Amino acid sequence: MGVFVFLPLVLPLTAWPVARLAEQRLHPRTATRLLTAVAAVMALCSTVCLALVMVVGTAQLPGNPLPDGWSDPEVRAAVPYDEVVGKAAIPALCGVLLVSVRALWRHGRVRRRAHRALAGLRGTGVAVLPDDVPYAYALPGGGRDRVVVTTALLDCLEPAERRALFAHERAHLAARHHRFLLAVRLAALANPFLRPLRTAVSYTAERWADEAAAKVVGDRRTVATAIGKAALVSRGTPVATLAGLAAPGPVPRRVAALLGPAPAVRTWPSLFTSVGLAAWAAAAGTAVSAMSSANSAVTMFLILRAATPL
Repeated sequence: MGVFVFLPLVLPLTAWPVARLAEQRLHPRTATRLLTAVAAVMALCSTVCLALVMVVGTAQLPGNPLPDGWSDPEVRAAVPYDEVVGKAAIPALCGVLLVSVRALWRHGRVRRRAHRALAGLRGTGVAVLPDDVPYAYALPGGGRDRVVVTTALLDCLEPAERRALFAHERAHLAARHHRFLLAVRLAALANPFLRPLRTAVSYTAERWADEAAAKVVGDRRTVATAIGKAALVSRGTPVATLAGLAAPGPVPRRVAALLGPAPAVRTWPSLFTSVGLAAWAAAAGTAVSAMSSANSAVTMFLILRAATPL
């Protein structure tokens, strides 16, 4: 394996340029899908390699339940700096698993509580709550997707702006944006180098819903006004993986984008542009990460198989 086992841990750095450029130069739908795919693959690869390094560290601990052959010098030699890195990988991987499980549990808990709170309401696609706190968000699952909004927020908006709000939230539900947001959140927890991609996807998912709402309403300025008003009074969403009109983030950039022309729809940027070069660099980094993790996994499997007595 050599030093190649460490490549997936640092290759997310190759995606930083596209994380910055995609949200500016690509259609939000394309940017969201591209960045989420890159983040998910790179997070999986880095976790696999971290687990492979951990095997070497665990085999050196006294009283471990692993076969004696797994602590053989030839096995340790497969990973450079095994004495330090192998043991350091143990708490690192445990930390990754702990924070990921905690994030999934919190996400599920918030959704379950929200669905239980709405259980007594009519089974419609919109739940209007009599609450003095202004907020709105898209709530997927539970047998029926719903848009949750309070009367306090609706009272702050004009009728056309209310239509923009509902169109925005329905776009989140139709495109399953909560899945993209959860995927990049878990990826950033698995590898901190992927945090810029999480930030970018949080923005592009909102921009995707903004553009969808603008098509439904037929007036980009109305959607921009609704976003601005909601951001001034709303407290956002109960959890980062539930999307909403006034989600925290660069709201002025969203408003400015809506006041300009609609973005061009492209499936993949041209190579002869800055965003195209960045996208191909991220794709190459993702491919190298996948090949390095696969090669390291196969090599470790063969070494451990040879070192384990039948």
